[in-house]
Order: sequence, then structure tokens, then C-alpha cells
Amino acid sequence: MDGIVTDVAVGVKRGSDELLSGSVLNSPNSNMSSMVVTANGNDNKKFKAEDKMDGAPSRVLHIRKLPGEVTETEVIALGLPFGKVTNILMLKGKNQAFLELATEEAAITMVNYYSAVTPHLRNQPIYIQYSNHKELKTDNTLNQRAQAVLQAVTAVQTTTPISGTTVSESAVTPAQSPVLRIIIDNMYYPVTLDVLHQIFSKFGAVLKIITFTKNNQFQALLQYGDPVNAQQAKLALDGQNIYNACCTLRIDFSKLVNLNVKYNNDKSRDYTRPDLPSGDGQPALDPAIAAAFAKETSLLGLPVAAVPGALSPLAIPNAAAAAAAAAAGRVGMPGVSAGGNTVLLVSNLNEEMVTPQSLFTLFGVYGDVQRVKILYNKKDSALIQMADGNQSQLAMSHLNGQKMYGKIIRVTLSKHQTVQLPREGLDDQGLTKDFGNSPLHRFKKPGSKNFQNIFPPSATLHLSNIPPSVAEDDLRTLFANTGGTVKAFKFFQRDHKMALLQMSTVEEAIQALIDLHNYNLGENHHLRVSFSKSTI
Repeated sequence: MDGIVTDVAVGVKRGSDELLSGSVLNSPNSNMSSMVVTANGNDNKKFKAEDKMDGAPSRVLHIRKLPGEVTETEVIALGLPFGKVTNILMLKGKNQAFLELATEEAAITMVNYYSAVTPHLRNQPIYIQYSNHKELKTDNTLNQRAQAVLQAVTAVQTTTPISGTTVSESAVTPAQSPVLRIIIDNMYYPVTLDVLHQIFSKFGAVLKIITFTKNNQFQALLQYGDPVNAQQAKLALDGQNIYNACCTLRIDFSKLVNLNVKYNNDKSRDYTRPDLPSGDGQPALDPAIAAAFAKETSLLGLPVAAVPGALSPLAIPNAAAAAAAAAAGRVGMPGVSAGGNTVLLVSNLNEEMVTPQSLFTLFGVYGDVQRVKILYNKKDSALIQMADGNQSQLAMSHLNGQKMYGKIIRVTLSKHQTVQLPREGLDDQGLTKDFGNSPLHRFKKPGSKNFQNIFPPSATLHLSNIPPSVAEDDLRTLFANTGGTVKAFKFFQRDHKMALLQMSTVEEAIQALIDLHNYNLGENHHLRVSFSKSTI
């Protein structure tokens, strides 16, 4: 096929879960002949193709199925949110490109992100995987156009810690305001403040958001901590649809350089001031509407069910979600599937340390884990069955790419619909556990407040169910014994049954949550641990 690989999901091989678990980021073909590529569309140059791709991480990424009219700037922009781009080779005759990042870590982050979020250029899905090449060697005289664009990006990167400034092929736009003005066109579905925060946080720390309606259009002002983050977000998101074929983002820079937020509610929020009053916020999104389009809509392929506390039916009682989904079916809107894929495949686990119980505890932050199976012949991989498809999407979006026991785990949907228990009398060495009747499920009670407190992994943990006899020093010592460093601690002012505790890294917080959730503190009090969106 002239060196062009077949369609697959981003960096993922087709095949059984056992195979996929070991090669979740492998190239889809293993025996390709050399191909002739052009560096500038005219001059031929021999380039050794991916003769044997073993899936090992590399800072060089292979990008396929590019639209014919795509520019070098657009390809470079794919890598900007993840780190410095150091080289590019466009193979326009093959609709392919090679992109080199400054570090392997940046490339891993990029591939992990696009494993869950299908990248698009000019409304066409593209495919990204590791290259077998550890660095990209190009002849600059044959690759002048791409190198000129890259030099413009490099000029920005040498003066700013985070790349991503809007780049044209002839000039670089200087840094502007850290505040973006966002207009939502073709607003077929509601867009919440939390959805905007989830989308724009991919490009840097969002400090403040104010939403409002002007001239019958939903608009927002969003402030980053750095103008470069704002330019990065504008470059990547302007003109993209939040949901399939609707809710188009129109983004420009605001003349304001700082937003004054008075209230933290559904209309406005200052993420640096969690102490602000709620004021008169707008009512929460109607559950029937939320459930009606929670499953099928997407931003660049990101399922909205993966957005915490925004449009997921996890935010409402199960009965209400079911009723809303049924109502959605009557009006022909995309409804919540009663089934959906509930089984996740987790790979690149630390097989010496991982257990079914540790996976149950971590994934249980995002849904009720029913069963866990560590694969017998591939003990760095496991299948996890959640209570419903929305919970599995939520867990996948938050935990893919996180570090657990020193390794970056990969989370994808499995082809299996259920996790099978071992046959009666068969000893599987404790690799399979049924947690269906566990008392530790966080979301089994309809209307539980836990539905409203689902956040991505963070260094700050929320502790609850603390008995009066347990002091701050006791908790500091307890969490330090998990192997991390406790950086800060604060009891809630009105309720010493709850506290915030900050570890030095997200990985340490994950470890502490696994070790200490449900820890017996005495007096019939078992500690409850979850991730917090607050800081201390």
C-alpha cells in the first residue's frame, strides 16, 4: 500500500485486549518497505520508513491521514500545547508528517491525550502514533517551507516558557491579553461554565470565567494566568465545535487584562478565590436536557460524558437520568444509552504493586466498580467493569495518562461488554475480584452529594468522616507514611469532620488515596478520601 498504514484509532492496534494492552501505543503495521517521500512536495528524498515499530515511546511522532490542503502551521499547532516542537517533515504526497518534540515526555503526553481525544484538522480525523525514529534528520534545503514556520515558532519558544503563540507562515503575533472573549455560534445545546473550564484548561491554568448573554448570543470572558496560554487556546480552539456540528467557538482577545469576579456560581467563577459568595447564580442545567445529549456530543472527539459535573448524568439521580434519557428518545435527540461500553482496559500498570483492590479504590472515585480482572498472561494490564457507560467514560477521561505506582497508565475502552469471573474451582491467583456488593461504592445512593464532587486527580485531597479525637498532626503523619510529602493541611472552619490536605505531587495524592480511603481512624470512623478542586 505504498507505505501508508491502515486506519486505526490513535496509536492503538486492533485485536484482543490482551494484545492491545501490550501495544496500546504501537504502530499498526510491523513490516513496511522503504518509501520515497518529498520534503517540499517536489524534491525526492529517500526516507527510511517505519520498518519495525515496537511501540517504544519516541519524541518523534508519525501523523497520518492529513487533509491534502493542510499547512505546516496546522501540524505544528498539534504539538504546541504539549511542549516545544523542534522539527517537522511534511510528506504531502502521502498525506503524512513527522513531528519532533523537544522531549520524550512531551511526546508521551501528546499521544496519551490523543488516545482519548481524536484529533481533527479541517474537520477530518487524523492519526498519531510513535515513530520508530528517535530523532528527525531532515535536509533543510529541501524542507525550507516547513523549517521557516518552525523557526517562527522557535523564536517564540526561546522567550516564553510555554509554546503555543499564534503563528502564521510569515510572522509571529506578539503576546496579547490573557483574557479571551468567547462567542458560541449555532448554540443548539446549552454550554455551561464547567464545560468551558474543562475545554480551556487543556491549555493552561484558567483563573476566572464570566458568562453572559449579549445580543441574544451566549458569550464568556475567560482569563488565563499567562497571555501565551490564551494564544495557545485561541490557536487550537477557534472555529471548533463543542458538540457535533453545533456550538461553534468564536474566540478573540479581550481588551481587558483582568476580570473582576464577585460571585462563584453557575454564571461566574474565580478559581483563585474559593471563598467568594455564591450570590444569585443561574439555576443548574435542567437534568432532562443534560442527560439528553450527554453521550454523543463531543469536542474534537471528547465525549461530553467525560466532563465532570457538567453534562454527565452522574450529576443527577439515576432515576432522573433514566427518565430523561427515555424522554430524549421520544423527541429524537441523542439520548443516554442504557448500556454503553462499561468495561475499560488499563495497561502499562506496575505489575509488582497493582492489585484488584488498588484499581477498585482509584477507579471508584469516578464510578461504582463492579469487577476487576488483572490479565493472567499480561499482568501489567487489567479489565475494569464500571456500573454504566458514562462512568467508564468519566474514569477514562480523568485517569488516562496519570501516574500510578511510578508508571503512566493508559486507559481505553475494551471490546468486552463484561468481565468474566473465573470458572468455579479454578484458582486465578486472586487476579479477578467481584466488587458488585461492596459497601464502598460512592455513587449507589440516588441523589448522593458525591455526584456533584467529581474532579480530576489533583495534589489536594478532600478528607471527611474524621473523628473529633484525630488532630492535624495525626493526619499529617498518616499521609506522610504513604511515601509522599504533606505540603499543607486545613480543617474546614465550621466542620472539623472534614479537611483539605495537599501532597507535593498528583502521583503522591493518588498513592495516598489508594492507601487511605476507608482507613479505620477509630471510634467507628472510616476515613473518606477524594480529589479536590480547591487549593490550600
